[in-house]
Amino acid sequence: MAEDDLLQHRRDKLAALEAAGIDPYPARFPVDGTVESVRARFDDTEAEELEQVEPRVRLAGRVTALREHGKSAFSDLDDGSGRIQCHLRQKLLGDDSFAAWVDLDLGDFVGVEGPLFRTRTGELTVRVDSWEFVAKSLRPMPEKWHGLKDTEVRYRQRYLDLLANPEVREIFKLRAGIIRTLRAHLDANDFLEVETPTLQPLYGGAAARPFRTHHNTLDMDLYLRIAPELYLKRLLVGGLQRVYDLNRNFRNEGISRQHNPEFTMLEFYAAYWDYGRMMDFAEELLCLAFGQPDGDTPLSYQGQELSLARPWARVTLRDALVEHGGLEAELVDDEDALRGWLEDRDVATAGLGLGGMREEAFDEAVKPHLTSPIFVTDYPLEISPLSKIKPGEPDTVERFELFMGGMEIANGYSELNDPREQGRRMREQVEGRGDDDELPPAVDEDYIVALEHGMPPAAGIGIGIDRLIMLAADAPTIRDVILFPLLRQRD
Repeated sequence: MAEDDLLQHRRDKLAALEAAGIDPYPARFPVDGTVESVRARFDDTEAEELEQVEPRVRLAGRVTALREHGKSAFSDLDDGSGRIQCHLRQKLLGDDSFAAWVDLDLGDFVGVEGPLFRTRTGELTVRVDSWEFVAKSLRPMPEKWHGLKDTEVRYRQRYLDLLANPEVREIFKLRAGIIRTLRAHLDANDFLEVETPTLQPLYGGAAARPFRTHHNTLDMDLYLRIAPELYLKRLLVGGLQRVYDLNRNFRNEGISRQHNPEFTMLEFYAAYWDYGRMMDFAEELLCLAFGQPDGDTPLSYQGQELSLARPWARVTLRDALVEHGGLEAELVDDEDALRGWLEDRDVATAGLGLGGMREEAFDEAVKPHLTSPIFVTDYPLEISPLSKIKPGEPDTVERFELFMGGMEIANGYSELNDPREQGRRMREQVEGRGDDDELPPAVDEDYIVALEHGMPPAAGIGIGIDRLIMLAADAPTIRDVILFPLLRQRD
C-alpha cells in the first residue's frame, strides 16, 4: 500500500472511532507501574505461583506486534521501559471489544488491565480482561520495528530513532547516569553548582566565533555564551571557593564528527588548587564517570582499547611532538623550520609564533594517535591568555589538555589572577583583533575590576560532556549522543 493510502487508512480509522463515540486521545489512563517494574517483580515467579496469586497489572504502551488466532490474539506492548506480551480472548472481552483490538494499527497506544500468567513456552503475559484506547497513531512505525538505519532520518526525527532502536535509548540513559555521577562527585567534594548567563554583553573564556543576537527593549547586542569561565571566576572573587556549571555553550563554527555548534560543557574551579591538583581530580572524576573508579578495565572505543589504568600519562606539548609525533627536537625548536614543515602540509601559519605553530603541529601529527588517556601539559603563553605562567619559563603556562580516543576531552589550567597581567593580555588581544570574530570585541573591564578585588590562586577545567559520552557509548560521531543535533535545513 502506498504511503498516502496508509495515512488515509489510519485517518479513516480515527474517524470511525470518533463516530462510535470513542475518544482516541483521552486525557489520562492511570497505570500502576511500568513494564520494567512488572518484570522486576515477576520475571522469576513460576507459572504455578502466578496461577495461584493471579497478580493484576494495569499497563499502557504502544502495540508493536499483533498476532490473531481465530477467537484469540497475542500482542506485544512496549512502554519505553520494556516489552510484555498480552493475550486476548473474544469470549472474555466480548465481540465488539475483541474486534476493535484486532483492528488496531501498530504504534497505537492502549491501556490494558488483567492478571499475569505464563504461556506454555514460559513467557510472562498479561491476560487482558479490559482495555482502552490511549492514543491513535496516524503514521506507520519505522520499517516495521526492524530497526531504523537511515542516518539522515535518525538524526532529523530522533523520536523514530528512539522508537525503532532500543540501543539508542540506552545511550541517553547512559548519558543521564554519567551526568548524575559527575554531579554527585563534585557535590561530595564541596563544589557548589551555579548558573552563569547564556546571554552575555561580551563573550570570553575561549577562542571561538560567537552567535550574536539583539535585545529589543535594551537596544543592545548580546552574545550566546561560548564559555562560562569569566563568570565562574568572579564567584571565586566573591568568596565561593569551589563552583561548577553544567551548561550549554554555543560556538558559531564548523560541524564535524566531534563538533556541534551547541554542546554541553562541565566547567569547575577550585581555589588554592593548581593545574597539577586539577589533573589528579579530573582523572579520579572521569574514572568514576566510566564506572571504573580504579581504572582496572580498559575502555573499548571504535575498535581500540583505551587503558584507564592510573595514574594517566603526562607529557609536555613540546615533548609530545617528539615522542608521539615523530618530529625532530631541532625542528620543534626552530621557528622557521617548523613553519616550513607546516606549510608543506598546507597548514596556514600566518600570524603564528613558535608556540602557535607547535599547537598546529600537535593537531596535525599527534592528536589523532592519542588513544589511552594522556594529559598534554605546559602550553605556550601565546595561545593561553587566561593561564598562569610557569615559574622559570616565561613563554610557557601551567595548562593541560586531556586526550582520549584521538579527541580533546578537557582543557584546564592554573588561573591567572594578577589583574595587571590579565588586563595587559586582554588589551593585546583586542588591539590585534582586526576582523577576527574569534577574539572578543572589547576588554571585559568588569572582570579586571573583579580581579583587582583579589582572587585566590585557583585551577579550573572544562570537560566536553558530549565527547565523554561518545567514549562511554562507543559512538563514532557526536550526533549519536546529542538528542537533537543541528542539521542543514532541507527544502
